[in-house]
Amino acid sequence: MYKFTNKYIIIYSIIMVAIVAVLLTLGATALKPLQDKNKKNEKIGYILRASRQEFDPKNAEDTYKKLLIKEIAINESGDIIAEFDYINCLRGKLRPFDIDVNTETKKFKEGKSYILPIYLIQNNGDTLTVIPFYGMGLWGAIWGYVALENDLNTIHGAVFDHKGETPGLGAEISDLPFQNQFIGKKIFDENQNFVGVAIVKGGVRRSNIPELHGVDAISGGTFTSKGLDNMLLDGFKMAMPYIEKHRN
Repeated sequence: MYKFTNKYIIIYSIIMVAIVAVLLTLGATALKPLQDKNKKNEKIGYILRASRQEFDPKNAEDTYKKLLIKEIAINESGDIIAEFDYINCLRGKLRPFDIDVNTETKKFKEGKSYILPIYLIQNNGDTLTVIPFYGMGLWGAIWGYVALENDLNTIHGAVFDHKGETPGLGAEISDLPFQNQFIGKKIFDENQNFVGVAIVKGGVRRSNIPELHGVDAISGGTFTSKGLDNMLLDGFKMAMPYIEKHRN
């Protein structure tokens, strides 16, 4: 009977590890285009859902191309530093769609210069301004998109999602009943001061917050609701220099 030596076992193990590593690398490389396409379609879906547009998820990009006026990127002063109409870069060399909102939100919180993508979408002859948001819930990342109407004050629609919030609790931020509460809310008060939209524990009607500026928090999802509240405040503040310049 052939006796395996330690040297043979070590060499065999090294060869097998190398083969598996090569196969995994080849697999990841082959799948990357599909993964990138899925991520792109997912982001497009969020933008269209926040805009309350009907679309086929399989052809989301076609609907996006049809309804997109342009993607823009703004700096901390609210100046437009890049524009893209899906075919051409109208200004700058950066496509706003490719900006990592998580990274830019961190810069904002640290008091550093940042850039923010904004999406201008057609809606029955009007223009919706779709703003992306990124924050932290109880167990991980949360994110969302909010579409403002022509007045840059009224919320036309909103969509939120999460990485790992608790089912039946914090995860409900991705459910339509919660998201639909945002429709028609205002981010400026009657004196034209920015107030945003608060996530109210216990319900708006039991609080001193006007109904136009608050939505009911998720029952049992205190930490996620607080994270969403902070995310909305940060995101609107990031977009505010642009909003203030274009409200009129």
